[in-house]
Amino acid sequence: MPIPRRFLPSITLLQAFETAARTQSVTTAAKELSLTQSAVSRQIRALEEQLGTELFHRERQSIRLTAGGERYARDIREALQKISSASMNLRANPRGGTLALAILPTFGARWLAPRLPDFLQQNPGITVNLTTRLEPFDFEQDPLDAAIHFGHANWPQCASLPICKEDVVPACAPALIAEFDFKDTADLVKAPLLHLTSRPDAWEKFMERQGVRTDPLHGMLFDQFATAAQAAMAGMGIALLPEFLIRNELETGTLVLALPKKMRSDEMYHLCWPHVNADYPPLMAFRKWLEGIARPNDAL
Repeated sequence: MPIPRRFLPSITLLQAFETAARTQSVTTAAKELSLTQSAVSRQIRALEEQLGTELFHRERQSIRLTAGGERYARDIREALQKISSASMNLRANPRGGTLALAILPTFGARWLAPRLPDFLQQNPGITVNLTTRLEPFDFEQDPLDAAIHFGHANWPQCASLPICKEDVVPACAPALIAEFDFKDTADLVKAPLLHLTSRPDAWEKFMERQGVRTDPLHGMLFDQFATAAQAAMAGMGIALLPEFLIRNELETGTLVLALPKKMRSDEMYHLCWPHVNADYPPLMAFRKWLEGIARPNDAL
C-alpha cells in the first residue's frame, strides 16, 4: 500500500527542520546549510503546513521545539542518517554487497583487521565498512548490519555467533618488576592498578580466583585496552589485558608479566546481528567465513 505523499516531506524541508532543531537556531541552521534565514524559516513553515502541526514555539528571536517537534526531530535525524549511510554504502560498492560492521577498537585492530584481507579475497564483491563502538549496540537506532561485541550471549532481539574466549594477564613495564619485586599475587597491590571502565571489577575477580582477599581496588580508569596498554608500557601501573591482544608487546619485551598468572574471562567475543538481517547475503558470507576461523571453546 503506497504511503500518502503528504506524509513524505521533501529532504530539503526535513534537512532544514533537523538542522534548526539540532542547533535551536534558525540563524545557525542557515549558516550550516548555506541559506538565508528567511529561506530556512520558509522551509520549516512549509513542513509545518504539510504536517498540519507546529514544530517550534517561536519566542521573539528564538525558537524552541514543541513536545511533538522534539520527538519528530529524533525520528527524522535517524532517518536522515540511514539515508546518508545507504548512499555512502552504495557509492562505496555500486554493485551492492556492503557489510556495515561495528567492532571493538582493540579487538578490531589486533585480531580482525589482519584477517579481513582473507575474507575480502574470498568474497571480492563485498565491501566491509567498519565502525568502532565501545558502548552496547542498538540495531534499531544504528545503521549496522552486525556487530562484534564482548559479553554473554543474552542480547535481546538479535542472534549471535561465538568467536573466541580470552585469558587476561597482569602486564606492566619491565621497570616495575625491578621496583616492586613481585613474589605472589598479593604483592601486586603494591603497584598502581590500571582499570577498564567496561570491566571495573576485573582486578577483584582476578585476586579472588588467585585466592587473595582484598578490599575494593582503586586506580586509574581507561576506556580502551590500547590506552591502558600504553599506560602500562609507560610504567604507570599494572593492567589486566587480554593476552592475545598484547602478544607482540610481550614478545618484544615492552610489556612483561608482573606474575605468570592468568584468568579466563567469564564472557567472550561474539558476532551479533538482528534477526531481520539473518538472510542478508554479505552477512551470511561473513558469518560463514568467521565460523571457519572462530575458536569458541578456546582462548586466543
